[in-house]
Amino acid sequence: MGLAKENLKRAVLWEPSGQDNKVHCKLCNWRCVIDEGKRGRCCVRENIDGVLYSLTYDKVCSANPDPIEKKPLFHFQPGSRSFSVATMGCNFRCEFCQNWQISQAAIEEGRIDGESIAPEQIVEAAVRSGCKNMAYTYTEPTVFMELCNDCGSLAKKRGLTNVFVSNGFMTTEAIIFAADWLDGINVDLKAFSEDYYKRLCKARLQPVLDTISYIAKETNIWLEITTLLVPGQNDSDDELKELAGFIVNNAGVDVPWHISRFHPQYKYLDSVPTPIGNLQRAYEIGKSAGLRYVYLGNVPGSTSESTFCYQCGRMLIERIGYRIATNSIKDSKCPDCGTQIAGFEL
Repeated sequence: MGLAKENLKRAVLWEPSGQDNKVHCKLCNWRCVIDEGKRGRCCVRENIDGVLYSLTYDKVCSANPDPIEKKPLFHFQPGSRSFSVATMGCNFRCEFCQNWQISQAAIEEGRIDGESIAPEQIVEAAVRSGCKNMAYTYTEPTVFMELCNDCGSLAKKRGLTNVFVSNGFMTTEAIIFAADWLDGINVDLKAFSEDYYKRLCKARLQPVLDTISYIAKETNIWLEITTLLVPGQNDSDDELKELAGFIVNNAGVDVPWHISRFHPQYKYLDSVPTPIGNLQRAYEIGKSAGLRYVYLGNVPGSTSESTFCYQCGRMLIERIGYRIATNSIKDSKCPDCGTQIAGFEL
């Protein structure tokens, strides 16, 4: 494709693959074997003369403060500002993507736009804007791991934490690679059906389940999970019971589950927004499965955005949209009954 490798960042997590200058990418679970002059499935990593390069390292398309609750992360430094960074590209092709303009342009048009901002400048901007953490978000952070790694390492030195908002399709090697600087992650568990992942995301379910299990059991990375509830696609009682049961058995009862309301987006326009009753039903299924913290998203004004003590029922954090109105948690505990509330010690 005629790119000058002198201006590109050498990729991480790959190795030569046999003859003919092919490379084997180990960043995500597509594990692409890429011919010379070609790009991987994400379309933002290219084999140039037998070496894999990132095409997005100096193409930052978003860098600005957000509430950490917008990620959503509700039990990780609540009320803090999170400096949110993104580049173009994704390894999924979700028909309902809300950020399709930046996630899918490289795939559909071969276009990679963005501004050259050094990691030092990004982290300095985060500190200057009063952020407590860096979030790699909006598109899939796994595919711009080189920038995440350099920013994340610098951020830790400046006293900031780092979080991913991810589809969970990264390899175990990628999780291990990031574990020294990655403090929290919200993984999209989009459904509990291989058919759903194949039809609507052009992806696979099992690697996401493996990621969730590995992070929960083998790392100290704080984990929260989000499911976008799409009417008629992933909202049956049976599927939601299986999904909630998987979280309980493989991630634990303390992992927050965010159930988000769907609004028609991108290519998936022939649907109504998720009925509130469907969201409430999913909420009850999660609670019945034993999950201690279940939240509804994209439902402004609902008390199900707030955090309650699972033991005595006291409202501990009152949320209105992305704003925290009150926070009565003391030393990570409920002030009434002393129950430990997961995550807040971070």
